[in-house]
Amino acid sequence: MDHRTLLAGGLAALCPPDTENALLAGLRRRETAEKLAAFVEEIGRFNGVYGLVKAADKGELVIRHILDSLAPLEHLAGFLTPAHPGEPPLLADAGSGAGLPGIPLAVCLPRTPCTLIERMTRRADFLRNTAAVLGLSNVTVEEGEIGRTPPGRFTLVSFRALSPLEPGILRGLFRLLAPGGRLAAYKGKRKKAEEEIAAAGLRRESWTLIPLRVPFLEEERHLVLMSP
Repeated sequence: MDHRTLLAGGLAALCPPDTENALLAGLRRRETAEKLAAFVEEIGRFNGVYGLVKAADKGELVIRHILDSLAPLEHLAGFLTPAHPGEPPLLADAGSGAGLPGIPLAVCLPRTPCTLIERMTRRADFLRNTAAVLGLSNVTVEEGEIGRTPPGRFTLVSFRALSPLEPGILRGLFRLLAPGGRLAAYKGKRKKAEEEIAAAGLRRESWTLIPLRVPFLEEERHLVLMSP
């Protein structure tokens, strides 16, 4: 199965036509699939020089990185519904790297402003270029350390390959949240995620562990949603 077919099938599985989420119900799948396919091409163009991701081919890149990034889309979209007209919720992707999950989420949620935080200049340049190539007017790239990012702005802060759930890292990420905001950590096996949660000393009422299904991938995936 070629990578474009994988993208189309994955989007159909993650965003069925009868979805109740208003953000996803308006998702234009053909346009979305085309932009995600262009993102795959951009990664392929720069991966050898920048070392962005590990993937044997485009099919593996789509499944293990693009669709993996979108697996919790419906859960995350539920936190990104505007509470008041003219006050859109803000999404940040901390340690964005190749733009995962930030760019796939921004493609699928074009009305949500998305900030990609990346400390490495060459990767930040890649993110700026990719946002321009894909025409993502909702994407902003902030180059620098997470600790220097202005605090208290974001409704949701995602991170996928940044680090384990360590207290020091979490404190730095929690400071980015606006009141009522959440962290969204992409994790693999449930047992490993639970071990990280326990080691971080998180209060039981402050986190939720959500099982995910990545289309075409028979491996455990989970999302940890956390509040301060």
